[in-house]
Amino acid sequence: MGIGHLHSDKNSANKSEDRAQARIAIAFLITCVYMVVETIGGIVFNSLALLADAGHMFSDAMALGVSWFAIRIGKRNANDRLTYGFRRAEILAAFLNCIALWAIVVWIFYEAIQRIFTPGPVEGIGMFSVATLGLVLNLAIAAVLFSKRQESLNVKAAFLHVLSDALGSIGALVAGLIIIWTSAFWIDPVISLLIGVLILISSGSLLHETVNILMEGVPKGMDVSAIEAEIAKIDGVCCVYDLHIWNISSKQVNLSAHVVLSERCQDSERILREIGQMVRRDFGVSHSTIQIETSHDNKWLSDPRFCRPGTSCEARNYRRTEPGV
Repeated sequence: MGIGHLHSDKNSANKSEDRAQARIAIAFLITCVYMVVETIGGIVFNSLALLADAGHMFSDAMALGVSWFAIRIGKRNANDRLTYGFRRAEILAAFLNCIALWAIVVWIFYEAIQRIFTPGPVEGIGMFSVATLGLVLNLAIAAVLFSKRQESLNVKAAFLHVLSDALGSIGALVAGLIIIWTSAFWIDPVISLLIGVLILISSGSLLHETVNILMEGVPKGMDVSAIEAEIAKIDGVCCVYDLHIWNISSKQVNLSAHVVLSERCQDSERILREIGQMVRRDFGVSHSTIQIETSHDNKWLSDPRFCRPGTSCEARNYRRTEPGV
């Protein structure tokens, strides 16, 4: 019996995180500056659309700040209490960002409905000017984050925030133009509602992804039965059971499994090496833990059933008789 481990190259991962952290810091500073400008503009020009977008920018600033902190703390070494280290802080941060966004949406919807029934005067020129500035800054932030958006859930979350902010700025810009031309003040809360819907749409998939990771669900795009089948194809493997696949962070995929060797196979080191290389190469697994077994005794104790179809021994109906029976 043996247990094998396989680790990815940590140096390249650390360099990638350093670059992501620097870009998030730049985006955070730009976001904070514009959030203040937009808040002042919303109050001075009586624009709910600007205030709604400022609320969104506030959640963005918080998201970016938490993301920066999560990446920083995620580099800390594992210890006896947190044996996987702090990498899941990234996922917690992304989850909290989504919750914060949805809280902002509730406030936007409430205020917008109030103003639709009792619209007030809005300064269209000022609203248009602030929204134009916001669009330029959001596009600049998006350009900073674009190349790193797939390397971290936090950068991805920040990028989605910025995209929805850019669309919100476009909405406020259009609303400003309509108010300038027609004095239709009701367009301001209507645009605010659209911004709220936009926030919900942009954050929905991210929330689903973070919840799946926190629940230790199978990573998106991975098929447990297909991985079992590939392991079972390796010469010398009898069957696979108790296989688990989960994310520690957005980029670290872990796998554990029990592998029973056929009676003719004695080279457990080769089996460990081939399984580790295969799951990393073909399925993107960062860290694998394989327990090698020479009989089905342990399987019977943990799961008194046949091996899964397609991954079993040649004697597919093999089933150990329970001791004492």
